[in-house]
Amino acid sequence: MDWETLKDIPPWDWPEGTASVFLEVLLNRRAADSDRLLAAELAGDLTVIDDELVDALLSILRSPDESAALRGQAAISLGPVLEHADTEEFEDPDDVPITEQTFHRIRDSLRQLYADAGVPDAVRRSILEAAVRAPQDWHQGAVRAAYASDDEAWRLTAVFCMQFIRGFDEQILTALKSSNPEIHHEAVCAAGNWGVDAAWTHIAALVTSGDTDKPLLLAAIEAVVGIRPHEAAEILAELTNSGDEDIVEAVYEALSMAEEVPDLDDEDNGFPE
Repeated sequence: MDWETLKDIPPWDWPEGTASVFLEVLLNRRAADSDRLLAAELAGDLTVIDDELVDALLSILRSPDESAALRGQAAISLGPVLEHADTEEFEDPDDVPITEQTFHRIRDSLRQLYADAGVPDAVRRSILEAAVRAPQDWHQGAVRAAYASDDEAWRLTAVFCMQFIRGFDEQILTALKSSNPEIHHEAVCAAGNWGVDAAWTHIAALVTSGDTDKPLLLAAIEAVVGIRPHEAAEILAELTNSGDEDIVEAVYEALSMAEEVPDLDDEDNGFPE
């Protein structure tokens, strides 16, 4: 399989049998490390993941003989299906690509491995980042401990997790002042997800500044809608004239979610007067 080509194809257009290829590569300890790492990354997509792929990812995650990079990626790839299953709550099993038993097995395994001090820190951080996608009582304490760490990597993990776990508004506001661009970015996402109103001025300034780098700007676009949806149209209006299609698309997608998109003529790329 041409892995580089596969990365550039939308998952819904992947050829039939792709999931089986991922499974074969994941289970093959003789396969190239780069192939197994990419297979672990792509296997987490909701279009292919199933109980068998979950078992393969968990097997890698549990194995101390596997590299920390591969174990960490295996954990991260379990996050999307955890979140999806937690949201759908198995009201219609056909809407979830894994069984409810597998869902609980993932959650239990992540908790056990996170509590194991013998697991490398890099892997434990990935485990926590995946686990919070389906919130449980133990997560809040784990996130608080991570945020209190002197290790910048643990603090980054904590702020990422604050997107999914309630009760961290104060820490999110502090993280918005971080000189670490990754922590700052995750704080913007968290503030938008929980509608932290005290973050409005900071995030609105990121949107209106011409100096905000693109990834941070995209996060800020989504965040302003999450914080003050009824004021977002005015803040985002100028960006509909951006020459960057990704930015324009992000603006309309964000406002659509807030039901704030105005009616535009087909040839009009901006907001009406």
